[in-house]
Amino acid sequence: MKGTWNPRPGFFLGILLASFLGAGQALPIGPVSSAVLVSGNVYYVATNGNDSNPGTAERPWRTIQKAADTLRAGDTVYIKGGTYRERVEARNSGAADNYIVYSSSPGETAVIDGAEVILPEWAGLFEVVGKSYLRISGLSIRNAGPRPHNPGLLVEDSSHIIVEGSFVSNTSDSGIAVWNSYDVTVDDNEVEGACTQGFNESISVGGTDMFEIRNNRVHHSQKEGITVKDGSSNGRVWGNTVQHTEAVGVYVDAWDKHTFNIEVFANVVHDIAANGFALASEQGGLLENIRVYNNIAYHNKWVGLHLIVCCSANHPLANIRIVNNTFAHNGDGWGGGILLENPQATGVVILNNICSQNLSFQIAVDGAVPAGNFSVAYNLIDGFRGGEDEVLGDHYVQGDPIFKDPAGGDFHILPPSPAIDSGSSAGAPDRDFEGQSRPYGAGTDIGADEYVVSGRKRVPGFPR
Repeated sequence: MKGTWNPRPGFFLGILLASFLGAGQALPIGPVSSAVLVSGNVYYVATNGNDSNPGTAERPWRTIQKAADTLRAGDTVYIKGGTYRERVEARNSGAADNYIVYSSSPGETAVIDGAEVILPEWAGLFEVVGKSYLRISGLSIRNAGPRPHNPGLLVEDSSHIIVEGSFVSNTSDSGIAVWNSYDVTVDDNEVEGACTQGFNESISVGGTDMFEIRNNRVHHSQKEGITVKDGSSNGRVWGNTVQHTEAVGVYVDAWDKHTFNIEVFANVVHDIAANGFALASEQGGLLENIRVYNNIAYHNKWVGLHLIVCCSANHPLANIRIVNNTFAHNGDGWGGGILLENPQATGVVILNNICSQNLSFQIAVDGAVPAGNFSVAYNLIDGFRGGEDEVLGDHYVQGDPIFKDPAGGDFHILPPSPAIDSGSSAGAPDRDFEGQSRPYGAGTDIGADEYVVSGRKRVPGFPR
């Protein structure tokens, strides 16, 4: 949910897509960076080094900040294993064909530990502000504080930034925070114990255009797991696992700005002390063109996916597609599979989802939501409770979806599941949770998984 971050004045680059693509197509995010070209000098930092050294492998520097002060476009610094008790501020930018790379040495882990560092308010322990073409890889960043707004790794007013393969823990604010930036990739990181002073989220992306948040593992945080908010646009959140957070697992909240063209897919969210997924406009910004598909949410305290009414009189949502997800065993005391509570949400499509044995309802639509604002069809309902707002929708099927091992978190479907071949192909994603082609066989399956008779193989690029 919205925190109280106060980013510095800076630039904001925006590229608007001409139109949001149909439900069966992938959003062309580019130019999010994948390949990184480097051609400059290679430097080294080690705990037994000296900043008066030349930074060679034989005579390394002592501090990472010395490297940050020195690196130019195309340069790489390899940081030897050990603990570095310092704050790091990136000083220079790379170039499109020459990234600056900060990396742990191969096979080693460099730890940036802020336990003895007093950060200024609004500062990160590793900070990238107003820079471009940087790659940060394989670091351990921990103990960012002591003030309320001290994230572990901060990217702000920057562009063409990659944060990958790092572990961030015990931070007073976000583990990884991205603000007012362009073309940012956050890939294959682990964030644990973030937001200890109750602000922002474990991974926060605000006011950022063209982004990917993928393959991360987020857990045991005081706040939300992954949140996209505050005017962010043209991005994807996929392949992440979020568990054991005290607030929403994956949250998309416009707050007070137009937030649009965002895909949320192939994520697993479980054992959250609130909603698994949620969509909202807490302060009146339009949340528009959001696709939530091929996700799995289970054992969350409240609702698998909640379209929320909060926290002002105006909370507009438009063109929201909730397609081919699996919501199972959500609710503790109260809760369910999918809840459409927001009467200002328009163009809501709830299609091809498995809603199985959620506590209070499988799919519920608040009575205040106009009938013309939503459609519910081709869902599998297992455990209809018959409550006042619970709906079955059109062309539904009922019965046990026959999951492979739900107690062990395996929600592949097995025959003779009524989900097999019972979904609608119109609007279904052309791949399933694991990246396999959909449909397989006679028709489209309901839920995140497309059943394959034999030879199941994970598609490269997908996390599971």
